[in-house]
Amino acid sequence: MGVFTLVEKAGHEQVLFGHDPESGLRTIIAIHSTALGPALGGTRFFPYDTEEQALGDVLRLSRGMTLKAAAAGLDLGGGKAVIIGDPHRDKSERLWRAYGRMVDSFNGRYITAEDVGTTSLDLSIVRRETRWVCGVPIEEGGSGDPSPATAIGLLAALKATADFLWGSEDLIGRRVAVQGVGKVGYYLTGLLRNEGVEVVVADVYQPAIARAVEDFGVKAVGIEEIMTVDCDVFAPCALGAVLNEESIPKLGCEAVAGSANNQLEKDDDALLLAERGILYAPDFLVNAGGLINVFEELIGYSNQRAMHRVAAIGRRTLDVLTAAKEKGILPLDAALQLANERIEAISDLRRLSRGDLARTEVNGT
Repeated sequence: MGVFTLVEKAGHEQVLFGHDPESGLRTIIAIHSTALGPALGGTRFFPYDTEEQALGDVLRLSRGMTLKAAAAGLDLGGGKAVIIGDPHRDKSERLWRAYGRMVDSFNGRYITAEDVGTTSLDLSIVRRETRWVCGVPIEEGGSGDPSPATAIGLLAALKATADFLWGSEDLIGRRVAVQGVGKVGYYLTGLLRNEGVEVVVADVYQPAIARAVEDFGVKAVGIEEIMTVDCDVFAPCALGAVLNEESIPKLGCEAVAGSANNQLEKDDDALLLAERGILYAPDFLVNAGGLINVFEELIGYSNQRAMHRVAAIGRRTLDVLTAAKEKGILPLDAALQLANERIEAISDLRRLSRGDLARTEVNGT
């Protein structure tokens, strides 16, 4: 399938392929939609096996950001970027500054932030070349690492899921299997332990496992075992496409709720989960805490306001699960309806001009 066919299939607005020979930068930036506002989405630094794999990932991720922002009630569109390389070996000042110039070429249509393989310190270098960056270190006036906010929002969603399934938000004595404890999964594990939850973890990176075991006293299993663990909730917190025809029959949980983006290999896999009696809390609904947190930078960061909005993920999750039950549809379809109806209702306002003086850019400038 050709590049333009792939882009057209998901309705993307623009895709940029960037290269800087001196630093070795190879990046793809995808803007899926700016219907509700500028496309905000993190930069993923990952050693993709092929360029085609990187393109497929950035197209899926950017579409997910559109849905995530819309469902969260944010005035943002969806975008994402990937950098092909090993984040433990290939980073350099030159690379990040070259990447910053790529981001700046969009003139605000795309705003970048942190994702797998990148940190707030990396973003501080990117910001030397462009102002269209969120999630820079707190000491530089930003909101810092968004992972804790994502974990807080996910915990609220887990409590809502528990309330829907078992009639109580109380998680004491529940068992959760966390796949991936590098960033969000690590913070989620700590929050769950504080709630009295038994947690089982797995990760491909051994130092991440060792850290979680030492800090929280959790049990670790092999990465190939984590999906089969007998548990109440399976929480995918690593990469996407882990739920598919091959893996779903192996699940030992009653519900799936995690921070990973694009957990379903394809949307039809939501039906496979339902047929097994497993409740799926849609990923773009429950993992929006980090996006909500960095969005606050655009209007003048307030941690108190950000955490208030992050906490609302719990109520929104319960509303979607309840609506799905009442309508007799899958939770994924209910969440998609929520996002798409808002996009359709609000995007048409563009035909009503407010005039140049009414427009506000990042940080009020």
